[in-house]
Amino acid sequence: MPNNLVKQLRNIAGHRHVRTGQGETEHFRRGWRSGGGHALAVVFPQTFVALWQVLQACIDANAIIIMQAANTGLTEGSTPSADGYDREIVIINILALDGLTVLGEGQQVLCYPGTTLHHLETTLKPLQRAPHSVIGSSCLGASVIGGIANNSGGALVKRGPAYTEMALFAWVNERGELQLVNHLGIELGGSPVEILTNLQTGNFATALTAHTEKASATDYPARLRDVDADTPSRFNADPTRLFEASGCAGKIAVFAVRLDTYAVPKQEQTFYIGTNNADTLTQLRRHMLQHFAELPEVAEYMHRDTFTVAKHYGKDTFLSVQHLGTQRLPSLFAFKGRLDSTLNKLPLLPSFLSDRVMQHASSLLPQHLPPRLLAFEHEFEHHLILKMSDAGIAEAQMFLRDYFADETRGAYFECTPDESSKAFLHRFAAAGAAIRFQTMHASKVGEILALDIALRRNDRDWVEHLPESLDSMIEKKLYYGHFFCHVFHQDYILKSGVDPKAVKTLLLGELDKRGAKYPAEHNVGHLYQAESSLQNFYKSLDPTNTFNPGIGGLDKHKRNCGCC
Repeated sequence: MPNNLVKQLRNIAGHRHVRTGQGETEHFRRGWRSGGGHALAVVFPQTFVALWQVLQACIDANAIIIMQAANTGLTEGSTPSADGYDREIVIINILALDGLTVLGEGQQVLCYPGTTLHHLETTLKPLQRAPHSVIGSSCLGASVIGGIANNSGGALVKRGPAYTEMALFAWVNERGELQLVNHLGIELGGSPVEILTNLQTGNFATALTAHTEKASATDYPARLRDVDADTPSRFNADPTRLFEASGCAGKIAVFAVRLDTYAVPKQEQTFYIGTNNADTLTQLRRHMLQHFAELPEVAEYMHRDTFTVAKHYGKDTFLSVQHLGTQRLPSLFAFKGRLDSTLNKLPLLPSFLSDRVMQHASSLLPQHLPPRLLAFEHEFEHHLILKMSDAGIAEAQMFLRDYFADETRGAYFECTPDESSKAFLHRFAAAGAAIRFQTMHASKVGEILALDIALRRNDRDWVEHLPESLDSMIEKKLYYGHFFCHVFHQDYILKSGVDPKAVKTLLLGELDKRGAKYPAEHNVGHLYQAESSLQNFYKSLDPTNTFNPGIGGLDKHKRNCGCC
């Protein structure tokens, strides 16, 4: 049966679009940071109809399906996970299906399975529109639908999690039948082949018509402003953000999503804020969310330790974006991944040789950060990069001038365009700096443990205080995140010999005491246990457990009905 399925997949997709064998498929079977497992084949459909036929062939052969785009997730959610499966696994990589269609004058878009955030951003730029997310995952080649499927967040304060109620998707019902559902609000035809052919060829109306469905999380600013609420503003298991494709985590096959876009501000101004008193930022956040007419565009937090580590270990990432631009990074990261996969198999070479070469080369280059940012590194423990737009600029200027008249609170300055660009590039580089630090010091430190958490909106004590028994197991703690959303990324580099699973259990226990939710925006993948509401959502989308089984700590075996 496995050989028959591979033959059928090759007949559908073409021989060169089906890979088998350990070497040919390794890059697609391994997660971005960790994880991986066996797969019978990796298929690269070139048309929507071919994707539909590949899905049907896998279902007829009783095979597990794992939908995959750029595989940039951080929780092993788009690859197999070790053993324990009861069927063969087929990975369907959909990056080749990368088109998009602008609706109206750019107020909305249709994005297809392989559409990347970078592709969307560059398409919208001439229209003076912007997507849900900008620099961040887009640099890694992440897909738009991947963000929707994982309720991804991002740095833009007003937009909340990636969300839509308008999608075209295939699912397997409780009787094991593949069905196509069109909730795009666009007439595409009757049969699956007709619908998918019309979508592929653009044979449909692109005029913007009125609709009642939501194509973004339009209520998020109001939710964010409720600073006394005892729940987080956004997190992956939020039941109000789980709808068909949104939050599906690959439990269905999504062909298209319809999304809102956003007007580009006419003017922007960045303010760089430093303080040694966490309450200074607490009061600033609460005041601005409650009383400002205009919310910030961005409010990114970095602890001084994160600033310092990123300065030394994120320099090559910073310079790559600065000099090469974001458009080249996806291919460069992909090439680096393939190179590392090959070189790591050679016994005489050190592991992750490319990282070591880039780290050494970047250390020889001149200082890349502006003097005023470096001065704040030495003076202040807590850093906030605040970007305001249009009418909000004057509002912030007046407030910050009065607020920091009391010098005990800290200080701020208005960034020049160059300082603003470099401040945000530095914050972006921080996301990978912890991995580089651990790689370079692997002989002296233990593993890296990365958490993304959402604190309650009313949480005034947002700085983590660990008990000494737990703190003593950690070599370095790096904190950064989306401050107004109270979503934090927390990277822990453990001491040598420390069990990461044991530390993770203890850390999650501390977060439970604080009423935090986790994960906040990277989804459960194979690294977190899904909450009961999220488990039920997955089971409703995929009653037979055909798609991506095992995520969220659930069973990897086939279910024969929707109730068991």
